[in-house]
Amino acid sequence: MKRLFFLLTLVSVLIFSTAVTFAKNVGNGKKIIYIPIDNRPVNLVQTIDVAERLGYEVLVPPEIFLGTGPKPEQFGNPEELWNWLYENAPQADAAVISTDAMLYGSLVASRQHNLTPEEILNRAKNFEKLHEENPNLPLYVFATIMRTPSVGMVSNTDAKSYTYYYKQIFRYTVLTDKDETDKLTNAEQKEFEQLKKEIPAYALEDWFGRRAKNYDANKYFVDLTKADTFQYFLAGGDDGARYSQTHLESRHLAEYGKPLGKEKLQVMSGADELGMLMISRAINNDLHHVPFIAIGYNAGKGGETFPTFSNEKISESLEGAIFSIGGIPVRNPANADLVLAVNTFPNGKTKSADNKKNKSKPHSGIGPYMKMLEGYLKNNYPVGVVDIATSNGSDNALMKRLKNENLQFKIRSYSGWNTATNSAGFLIGAGVLTNYMNDTDIYSLLMTRYLDDWAYQANIRTQINDGLIWTIPGDGHAWGLGTRQEGLEKLASDLAADFAKKNIRLPRGYSLKNIQVNFPWSRTFEAEVNFDLGKN
Repeated sequence: MKRLFFLLTLVSVLIFSTAVTFAKNVGNGKKIIYIPIDNRPVNLVQTIDVAERLGYEVLVPPEIFLGTGPKPEQFGNPEELWNWLYENAPQADAAVISTDAMLYGSLVASRQHNLTPEEILNRAKNFEKLHEENPNLPLYVFATIMRTPSVGMVSNTDAKSYTYYYKQIFRYTVLTDKDETDKLTNAEQKEFEQLKKEIPAYALEDWFGRRAKNYDANKYFVDLTKADTFQYFLAGGDDGARYSQTHLESRHLAEYGKPLGKEKLQVMSGADELGMLMISRAINNDLHHVPFIAIGYNAGKGGETFPTFSNEKISESLEGAIFSIGGIPVRNPANADLVLAVNTFPNGKTKSADNKKNKSKPHSGIGPYMKMLEGYLKNNYPVGVVDIATSNGSDNALMKRLKNENLQFKIRSYSGWNTATNSAGFLIGAGVLTNYMNDTDIYSLLMTRYLDDWAYQANIRTQINDGLIWTIPGDGHAWGLGTRQEGLEKLASDLAADFAKKNIRLPRGYSLKNIQVNFPWSRTFEAEVNFDLGKN
């Protein structure tokens, strides 16, 4: 059966791919409902931007109903979201929906809520009602598997029961997961028994209890997928590690949904890129197009790289993302709709972009990577640069080479923000859709990433957090800007404009103006960057 599906897929590609490539306004005003995981720029405006450039109309709930911050009063309103969804579903051609928003209010709310299992199940059952009332509306639904923050990852967005004992609980889950997949050593077994004594029962009960509700809801969504309530279900493991509770639950959920196959379900590592992936699948399905995607890895560990914040190898994450958008991995880049040029360090380690070693000076991976990239471009392949050597921002050494070689606008897409899976997944979802865009649209999407991932995340944010924040009068800090916010937005905007002037080589005939940086969550971690890019 799977072989038959694959053959039919190949036939559909041959029929449709050349017909739709570079078509203008392919969406023809069709309406896609989109309920994001929260209102952070990459989840909301940046994802919507991609679809609207293809001529789709994206229907989004009033922002006040969405998660708008990390505080309980900012968690979003599932009841209002469901009312809005029921009202707007009849006019839509497809719906892309976050279960975290519909069950809890937002991603952060999923970590801190005190809902009962009955309350969660009742909200989950609304999907059945939605499908019954709109049987011809394809539902592309995405969920997260709760994160397991390790040392250095925990924040005020996690439940207090976890933040008080995060070191012990994280290690406890490492050993629990490892005990299922590998044999614990005698030392690890003793450590495991000691942790059981050290961690208060109430902390484990609170944290694991909330996780159990989330896991049961995700199993229920797998059941709805089996019943064809959902067109597709995508579950992403939020921040985790090779061994962690997130990895354990991901394994179990994948096994539970295995009979469905990749045509209906995918369990992978990731969170904030899931909305873009499902928007991409909805559009690809609407266009009857199955994208072919080839992958090229840097020298060294390459696809065996195990990125920070991930519970799987990057090769597994990339394959999962490709299948989730309805695509097929291919070996020959000459046959691909998009070629991924994956930037990793040869040793397979992932550094943070705010590390002092993230400088413009070339490192050992730059030479082989540039040779691969330039080979793809020489053959006129549509290339997406997956910049995951560093997390939470671009690899400065790579970006400097792209500038010096005047390649910034020779590639089709770029991504280097937040985690490796966030970057790779968003690029895959958006990158395949650039085949339907004109040059100005492609350049605009690239500019968003250059100003956000490179200028802001890899450079300006570090400058602000390392001291510039204190030069702005008022009260506040990096995780709560307070009365400093307006002054910091002006400072960040000026720094971004100066950075762009020095580091971005615009295509001939284009100008960049009015760069504006805002902090929608009143913290420096993420920014919304707006600008005007146009022809002279």
